[in-house]
Amino acid sequence: MKSAVKSSKVNRAWLNDHVNDTYVKLAQKDGYRARAAYKLKEIDENLHLIKPGQLVVDLGSTPGAWSQYVRRKMSPKSAQGGGAAAGALNGRIIALDILPMAPIEDVLFIQGDIREDAVLAELAGHLQGQLADVVISDMAPNLSGIDSADAARIEHLVELALEFAQSHLKPQGALVAKVFHGGSYDTLVKRFRDMFVTVKCIKPKASRDRSSETFLVGLVQKKGTFPCVR
Repeated sequence: MKSAVKSSKVNRAWLNDHVNDTYVKLAQKDGYRARAAYKLKEIDENLHLIKPGQLVVDLGSTPGAWSQYVRRKMSPKSAQGGGAAAGALNGRIIALDILPMAPIEDVLFIQGDIREDAVLAELAGHLQGQLADVVISDMAPNLSGIDSADAARIEHLVELALEFAQSHLKPQGALVAKVFHGGSYDTLVKRFRDMFVTVKCIKPKASRDRSSETFLVGLVQKKGTFPCVR
C-alpha cells in the first residue's frame, strides 16, 4: 500500500512539472508534438547543422518533433510559429522508428526496428544511393534501472547510429545522437572521437536537469572512416 501511495505521489508530481514546464508550453504554442524539438533547435542554432537542400535522416523519430523542426528549417518560406511547417520542402527527410508516427507533410516515415537487417535495407533503399548530410538520433531504450543492462542497451543503439552514419553519411556531414551519462558514456565518446574530426557534447536547456541525457555531435568524418562515394 505504501508503495502504491508513493507511486501515486510521484506520478502527480511528474504531471504537475510536465504541465507547468516552459518547453511543454512552448511546444503547444509552436505546434510541436513534443518539447524535444527545442533540444534539437538549440543544438542546431549553436552549430548550424540543418540547411535547405539537405538529406536528413531522423532515427528514433516518434512522435515526430525533430522531423517537424527539420521540416521547418528546410522550408525557407514556411510560416513562423507552426511546428508543422507550411511551404515547399527544399530537401528530403526520412524518419524511422519502431513505433508508429502520425504523418508529417513530405516526411517519408518507415516503421521498423533499426536492429533488423531488413529494416536497414529498406531505409538504405529510400536513400536512393544518396548520402545524408545530417543524421539525427533520439533513440533510447526502455531503461530497467539495472545500470549494467541499461548501459549495454544505450551503447548498442548509439553504435547502430554510428554504423549507419559510417555507411550513409557524407564525409563532411554531422551525426547528432542522444546518450546518457553512465557506464557506457566514456566508451561512446571515444567512438565518436575515433570517427569524427570534431566532437561536441551538448546538454540543451530543454533537457531536464534531473535527466542524465546529453547529446554527442560528430562533425566531419576522419579520413578512412567514411564510405567511398562513386
